[in-house]
Amino acid sequence: MGFAVAFCVLAITVPIFTLDNGLMRTPPMGWLAWERYRCDIDCQNDPKNCISEALFRDMADRLSEDGWRELGYVYINIDDCWASMDRDANGRLQADPKRFPSGIPHLAQYIHDRGLKLGIYGDMGTHTCGGYPGTTLDDITTDAQTFADWEVDMLKFDGCYSNAKEQEKGYPAMSKALNATGRPIAYSCSWPAYQGGLPPKVNYTQLGEICNLWRNYGDIQDSWSSVLTIADWFFNNQDILQPAAGPGRYSAVVFD
Repeated sequence: MGFAVAFCVLAITVPIFTLDNGLMRTPPMGWLAWERYRCDIDCQNDPKNCISEALFRDMADRLSEDGWRELGYVYINIDDCWASMDRDANGRLQADPKRFPSGIPHLAQYIHDRGLKLGIYGDMGTHTCGGYPGTTLDDITTDAQTFADWEVDMLKFDGCYSNAKEQEKGYPAMSKALNATGRPIAYSCSWPAYQGGLPPKVNYTQLGEICNLWRNYGDIQDSWSSVLTIADWFFNNQDILQPAAGPGRYSAVVFD
């Protein structure tokens, strides 16, 4: 099974108002499933590559046993397609019972026992990008508490199936809701990528106040040309992006 480093961030220390949750004082490093595994849910025919608890346990073992954890790679991040297609009777998100039979809390404990941290995926919208239950404005408080109850350490909050006005309300609201749970949950916002990545539509002062990490650009694809395109975009816009970054607030270069 291939191993891929998933995080790369831009940071420079400058005075700016920041999200006051004390997290990610240095750039986060770890492993994210999306670029390699996408939304492969066919565990019957492709058990080693499907989105399942077995995949994330295996990656936790790799980071903890192969020396990556000691280098600072501590996040194991679940991306889209982990959830059941239906919320439970109490309106809470739940993991797919066949692919995550032990549940997310058990997986979180497995990862924590290895000195690592668990990240999970949500979406500010009616559905995730893969068509799974999203987080509407009415669901934000419930979903934030669910992630806290599961002892999740990081939330990546995507923006499919929502409009600009909903995102303008939803991304700050989720930041507030996560803090209100009392659990330290780092917050990765995909908001800028849905607004073109640059001012005037993107307010980087506000992002630094509500997010630990944000996505500026499109998904990385499995090609060198994709890597170069993303690198060029950040290079061409670094004078805008760098002043917004610093301890606790970062631009994600190839995070998604």
